[in-house]
Amino acid sequence: MNESLIACPAVLALELAGDGAPDRLELTRDEARVLASLVADDLRALLPGIETSRLAIAGALFDGVELLRPGFPAFATLEELARRIPRVTDAGGVVAFGTHEGHMPAQPLVPDPAYAGGPMRLIPWMVLAPASQAEDIAAAMEVELVGRGEAGTATADYLMRTLGMRLEHARYLSRNDLLALTCVQYEHVNLAPLWTVLEAALLTPYKEETALGSRGLPLHYAEGRVGVPGPSAWFARAGNKGANATHEFAGTLFELRQYAALLAAHHVPLHIEGESAQTAGYLIESIATADPALPPPALYAHEAAGLGMAAITVAQPVPGKARVLAHGYPLAPDALAPLLDALAGGYGAAHEVHALGRMLLDADGALSAPAPALH
Repeated sequence: MNESLIACPAVLALELAGDGAPDRLELTRDEARVLASLVADDLRALLPGIETSRLAIAGALFDGVELLRPGFPAFATLEELARRIPRVTDAGGVVAFGTHEGHMPAQPLVPDPAYAGGPMRLIPWMVLAPASQAEDIAAAMEVELVGRGEAGTATADYLMRTLGMRLEHARYLSRNDLLALTCVQYEHVNLAPLWTVLEAALLTPYKEETALGSRGLPLHYAEGRVGVPGPSAWFARAGNKGANATHEFAGTLFELRQYAALLAAHHVPLHIEGESAQTAGYLIESIATADPALPPPALYAHEAAGLGMAAITVAQPVPGKARVLAHGYPLAPDALAPLLDALAGGYGAAHEVHALGRMLLDADGALSAPAPALH
């Protein structure tokens, strides 16, 4: 009876020289086989005894956000394909996957060009180790790769020649090393709270996790998605308004856009807690329903430096104080038009947008809208 195999996932991390971006993001099937052979030579030197395991490698160059997604789909697909290879339960061997007639064998192994601009590219690979040896091999990978896992000269040269790129470094890292590196990167740019909920989504998706953004906005991970309170209501109730509430609230929305972009890249949905399903790219904070006895709702655009249209308020222009019905927050660059459609359709407002030229907050710090003067 063949012994079962345990997957130990890892990456080959390619740090690009300044202008040394690769010509393409995928290797052909034959190119991937050559790379896999070179990687196998490197790993035999780094991890003695690994010959009894099977090496599987994907000939594709990813950004970290593509590999660190719930369920780790690229790694899961690589493992599934590797296990399908005939006699995959036999000890040893090398399997590689690249393009055939221009196509990778499965969609999760296709890099997205939208994330190709970063300074590091990652090639996923894994060791499929016999169950009796998997624990020792995984432990060795955690120690040896991060400590002395520089790829061999032949491996780095082959990648540079084949893909027309220049490399500063090429290193082997375990997937845990990649998680730790990403954590440090996010902390370095003041996104530690975001990493707290992202890490939960990746490693303990069955648990809830909470964190506070740098401006105090609560983040709550549960059931596969991250929730935030309605930004306007939260800021009025608990936000730090400082000497300039408008500036502080704009800063909160800027941070929320950062969170939204990274959560979207990692395929973790973002929503406003208590709201029905949200559409990717924008959030809608419901406040009240329209009063048919009052003038029809209108759309008002709040603007802030660095944000453009920071928020859209739907309100009925009642003399003295507008009746606010909802706030919409465009979080992605292409989200404004669909957000306006959703607000106009959902609240019966005309599509005309009244630009305020600034952010308008009421005395409590909540987003507001102009009201006709009392006569």
